[in-house]
Amino acid sequence: MRETRLDTARIRAARRVIDPIFLDTPLYRGEALEPVLGCTVSIKLETANPVRSFKARGTEMVASLLADGDSRAVVCASAGNLGQALAWSGRGRSLDTTVVASRFATAAKLDRIRALGATLELVDGDHELARERAADIARYEGIRLVEDSLDIETCEGAATIGLELVDAAPSFDAVLIALGGGALATGVGHVMKDLAPDVEVICVQPLGAPAMTLSWRGRHVVTTESADTIADGVAGRRPIPAVLDDLLLVADDAVLVQEASIIAGMRLLLDHAGLVVEPSAALGIAAILEDRERFAGRHVVTIVCGSNVDMDAYHRWAGAARLPAGP
Repeated sequence: MRETRLDTARIRAARRVIDPIFLDTPLYRGEALEPVLGCTVSIKLETANPVRSFKARGTEMVASLLADGDSRAVVCASAGNLGQALAWSGRGRSLDTTVVASRFATAAKLDRIRALGATLELVDGDHELARERAADIARYEGIRLVEDSLDIETCEGAATIGLELVDAAPSFDAVLIALGGGALATGVGHVMKDLAPDVEVICVQPLGAPAMTLSWRGRHVVTTESADTIADGVAGRRPIPAVLDDLLLVADDAVLVQEASIIAGMRLLLDHAGLVVEPSAALGIAAILEDRERFAGRHVVTIVCGSNVDMDAYHRWAGAARLPAGP
């Protein structure tokens, strides 16, 4: 029997470490969405904070540990959101923060990393190449490498979202979670299975970046040669074995959705909830759109996990969005 790396007591303790500005985020019924989706939908909104994503729940944990230690430098690879979060958490604790990213990452995310005072290094490749470069920097300079999802602090910080869902005395019976590296899915999934085991944990990933979903389905790590999706925040190709082991213990299902459904989900969140979101944050809505029959009559929560999006691209996507045909 596999054992998880996550611990509910540590997750509860994390709430005393994370800056309150990132905690107790809004949870509310998205009633205007419901006639279109055919089910009851609640939104857990993780965008109303200084870095506009859930990632700082984890980086606050990492930065607090470093602030109490001898090393004052840290490096990570990021598609954008982790880098912003680590830059914000590091700035508040006088840490020397370096972020490695693909030069093809969303420009708005890169600009914000710079604005938060981090050193930004760009690589001519995708996120996996950025991960390799960040590991090299950590090794050569002898500084702390933060690896999203592998570092348990990133998972247990994200897991505090699950505590807030449970504390809301949930009437929902499923939670839809964007799946990329796995920190959000394993963290929230762990809390659900420990404290609200009747809630179905459904992970959602783009069809064009399916590595973790394929790994979950096969129960072993599956890597892919490429990732082709607008949802850059979840576009990994090489799942981390320890994270997959955690995910196998908590996920009830992992589904893949098409790009058209992601775009339609973004448009629905704009038109019916007044929310501008990045593609990764619309994955839950996309999953409902592609399988309305599965969710009909149910109450689901979708975690809207980020709103750092290139606005030019957003206007193109939102303007072109069309709802997929129902079953």
